[in-house]
Amino acid sequence: MSAIVKLVQGSAEWHQHRRTHRNASETPAVLGVSPWMTPYQLWQIKLGLVEPEVTPAMLHGTQLEPQARAAYEALTGHVMEPLVLVDGEFSASLDGLTLSGDRVLEIKCPFKRRDSTLWKTVAEGRLPEHYQWQVQHQLMVTKAKIADVYVFDGTEGLLLEVQPQPETWPRIHDGWDVFMRWVRETQAPPLTARDGRIRDDPEWLSAAAAYLELRAAYDELSASLDETKAQLTRLASHAKEQGGGVSVTRLWKRGSVDYKRVPALAGVDLEQYRGLAREEVRVAAL
Repeated sequence: MSAIVKLVQGSAEWHQHRRTHRNASETPAVLGVSPWMTPYQLWQIKLGLVEPEVTPAMLHGTQLEPQARAAYEALTGHVMEPLVLVDGEFSASLDGLTLSGDRVLEIKCPFKRRDSTLWKTVAEGRLPEHYQWQVQHQLMVTKAKIADVYVFDGTEGLLLEVQPQPETWPRIHDGWDVFMRWVRETQAPPLTARDGRIRDDPEWLSAAAAYLELRAAYDELSASLDETKAQLTRLASHAKEQGGGVSVTRLWKRGSVDYKRVPALAGVDLEQYRGLAREEVRVAAL
């Protein structure tokens, strides 16, 4: 059963709400079909490691939304109220919902207007896959009978009706279950090709060349150092020997505790005692 949450979309409280819920607009990223955000990028946002980026395209849509809603209402006669609904951990910030709750509205105001892929696709009577998942999430939360997707160019709009597809909703649940496990365990999702980039600018190439040169010299010196350490170890027969500014000490270290063999810890979830995740940077030669 869904419930209305009294939040002003865009407010600080609304952003905090989104941090802790499974939101419709994030479902495409969770399922790996978003053109703009990868699961790893969303994972960073959920953990508060980075702040959500507000792009010019997003600002454009936010500014045009009231005008678009008015145009939709004039076209259809439906009166729509922007609301936030939740069903358990699942949330949908709606651009509009009828008083009866049987119809939701999703407004899109593409930055490129009629030249956008979205406008052209909806003009053909289709909705891109990533938006399909967002709308199905909204229908899943609200249990509305229909969703109207209204694409607005600043003057006129295109209207596309989307029917509920309950057979797709288990994939939304399963995808979010996996993703939120990554969040709870602070374990990063697998990186995708879009999480990286190829650099060929002069500054990068210069730094890369210097690293490779120094790395090669380091490897050569490291091998020589290991050989010398081994020779000194062979020469040392006492617990401690020194001379020429170098000492060799033989010592015994206590073994580490195998916690898996401690009877009192059997069945105990040790993950709850793990410390916070920390970023680790690795530089490697390809």
